[in-house]
Amino acid sequence: MRRSMFFLVLGASLLPAQAQTTPVAPPAAANTPTVQQSITVTADRGLPGVTDSATSVATLNAQQLQNSSGLTLDDRLHSVAGFQLFRRTSSWTANPTTEGISLRGLGSTAASRTLVESDQVPLNDPYGGWIHWDEIPVFAIQQVELVRGGTADLYGSSAIGGVIAVEPITPSAHKLALTADTAGATENTALGDLLLTTASHALSTLGAFSALSTGGYVTTAPAFRGTVDIPSNVFQQSGRLAFFTPPQTPVKAFLLGNILNEARSNGTPLQTNGTRLWRYLGGVDQETATTHAALRLYGSREAYRQSFSSITPTRNAETLTRLQHSPIDEIGLSAQASRTLAPSLTAAAGFDLHDIRATDDELAPSTSVTTSISARQRETGGFLDAIWQPKQWSFSGSIRVDSFRTFNAQQILSNAPALTRLPELDEFFASPHLGIVRTLPHNLVLTANAFRAFRGPTMNELYRTGQVGQQTTLANNSLLAERATGFEFGGEWASRMASLRATYFWTEVNRPISAVELSQTATTQLLQRQNLGQIRSRGLMLEAQTARWHSFDTTFGYQLAVATVTAFNSSSPAQANLTGNWIPEVPRESVTATANYAAPRVANLHLIASYTGHTYDDAANQFLLHPYARFDLSADRQLTHGLSLYASAQNLLNRTIDAGRTPILTLAAPRLVQAGLRYTFSR
Repeated sequence: MRRSMFFLVLGASLLPAQAQTTPVAPPAAANTPTVQQSITVTADRGLPGVTDSATSVATLNAQQLQNSSGLTLDDRLHSVAGFQLFRRTSSWTANPTTEGISLRGLGSTAASRTLVESDQVPLNDPYGGWIHWDEIPVFAIQQVELVRGGTADLYGSSAIGGVIAVEPITPSAHKLALTADTAGATENTALGDLLLTTASHALSTLGAFSALSTGGYVTTAPAFRGTVDIPSNVFQQSGRLAFFTPPQTPVKAFLLGNILNEARSNGTPLQTNGTRLWRYLGGVDQETATTHAALRLYGSREAYRQSFSSITPTRNAETLTRLQHSPIDEIGLSAQASRTLAPSLTAAAGFDLHDIRATDDELAPSTSVTTSISARQRETGGFLDAIWQPKQWSFSGSIRVDSFRTFNAQQILSNAPALTRLPELDEFFASPHLGIVRTLPHNLVLTANAFRAFRGPTMNELYRTGQVGQQTTLANNSLLAERATGFEFGGEWASRMASLRATYFWTEVNRPISAVELSQTATTQLLQRQNLGQIRSRGLMLEAQTARWHSFDTTFGYQLAVATVTAFNSSSPAQANLTGNWIPEVPRESVTATANYAAPRVANLHLIASYTGHTYDDAANQFLLHPYARFDLSADRQLTHGLSLYASAQNLLNRTIDAGRTPILTLAAPRLVQAGLRYTFSR
């Protein structure tokens, strides 16, 4: 997609963390409510129901997600200030291994420095850390909360930049509810979504399904294209089946399963990948007037495959170089409890275990030799959390301790039966967090917080060779965890007509995992993952919104992120000293805004626009990605008897937008026009 100016919905509303079993009605076409910025505790962990801490949260509800332009969840989250993907392509064309997320200007690689979770279960790929954006069907999502700032004190690894919590829906009191839609779009695209819920005195059920098929587009810039360049695309289905006990009972339980299946073309005939993922989750919640307890047991089974090729400089021929297959098993549990100890004092404690077993099989067609690397990774952690709220003050504090281990790693070559033992990694972390909130007269609130956080290396970074375009990145089995220290302070003011929020943030990451250049030609790059010295992101976020006035409301967001390398220790002779360079894929400035107008007799209109400054696609800052501006426009109209019509245009002005330099220039998607029908029914 070529992307034009796109004023992104900043939004945030203060909704305290809630358990899975909060009843909500199925989504329906409706006006988009006013987006709000607010202060909250954290998403789904810590102290449910306590709404005074120093962390800023942006929230998009189901209606806002459905009214946003785009085919996938990551497209819709672009409406939040500070949300950035690793590259400027969305997940309906991007290679999954480039689908990392960045908050607070910290950048990402294939692995995210931001954790995505749902119902206290991590959704980051257990092997590579990237995100399967459409694992949960869109109609099964009640809202998405973006908690900005390090929260490893509650979540453990990967929550350096923050946490994105995808909160699912549960059946409402209706005995039967149905929501379905079907749509078509340019680029030979078709999609459909379905949600069916039932409720009785003994059991409630939910079934959801989403499907997306797109012909895609050729990502390689016209000046570089050859006969091997074909559209990048995806054929994808996801489903969810869930069972719940009645919400009125004091002890609530649920059991659910997700399935995701996708097949992708990565832009040439020989470069493809596919994912098949099964996830299962069971949980129990108990709540009284003074206590809350939750238990989760979960697991997943994933099969990931990918093929790689070598392309001639003219891009008129390619040769298959490697076939990969990675089976992955994941299992985990989390338990937490909170209790009100006094009218102004609440405390919580939690424990979790996350265990991953994976194998990477790589076949070299030229030699018929298969290299197989298997390993096991385990994170065990626990936290204590408390908040004290005397009068106009709020003091919050927590600490988490983690053991992060990678072990039983071994390599076997098909032509050499002897196995090679690989290094065992064993690290221990303490992640504290402190927050202060002061409420002043005239609706003014001041906040401050400080934290430490970490991200352990994924098995993808440790053992698997990756390729995007003609850029090959080697693994490194000696990588250590990234370690972050940060603080934020700011203020919020609100009136009946508008609200404003300003936040200064500063985060320093030691031993950041980055791709360091080993060699380069005019059309290829060879990189290796290494622990560099240090990176730092510091900056300012400004957010504003207006209340709805005569059916009209607006939001605005601005982020300044000075994200640079502050220390460098690589010994690669091909890599120049990077000290002072920009962190790849992080713009210095970005602006987002939205405008919503509700006219039920005509149509509800939603305008989203943004500006993103220039970035670099490499650590050496050789490959410039130009700034861009983008507009998205969507509209919906209620017809009759639960039927509504909607339409949207993403990248409305059809601007050409740089997406990546690998080192061949690739482009974001051109204008995408979509139209569809939605039907809702309940009784």
